[in-house]
Amino acid sequence: MEIYKPDITSQCPLPIFLFAVSAGFPSPAEDFTEKTLDLNDFIEHPASTFFVRAEGDSMIGAGIFDGDLLIVDKSITPKHNSIVIASIHGDLTMKRLIKKGDKWLLKPENPDYPILELEEQSQIWGVVKNCMRDLEK
Repeated sequence: MEIYKPDITSQCPLPIFLFAVSAGFPSPAEDFTEKTLDLNDFIEHPASTFFVRAEGDSMIGAGIFDGDLLIVDKSITPKHNSIVIASIHGDLTMKRLIKKGDKWLLKPENPDYPILELEEQSQIWGVVKNCMRDLEK
């Protein structure tokens, strides 16, 4: 898993069009933008936010694929159904956190992988907030 720290000192505001893009029938395009969007807009807690590159196919059911860039926030308290980065025996893995009775489980979103029980020595490293994908690959 590749881990990157965001550079919040730089800005790259890009125009954001305030209309929906139809995934069915085409709709007429607008000729204006009302706002700009910067990657920093997705970072609520800069000191505790990291970018992580996803590896593997255990989370494809959640729409997270090999090579996707994830925004992970370590300051968010994980809860039932959060997608988290967890440290298991020193290795980082990404799974969905599930509360079942008095146990916490790490559930992959691919049936080819086993559900893991969150052990006492395991640690939740952060909560996945956003996912970005290069659709040209």
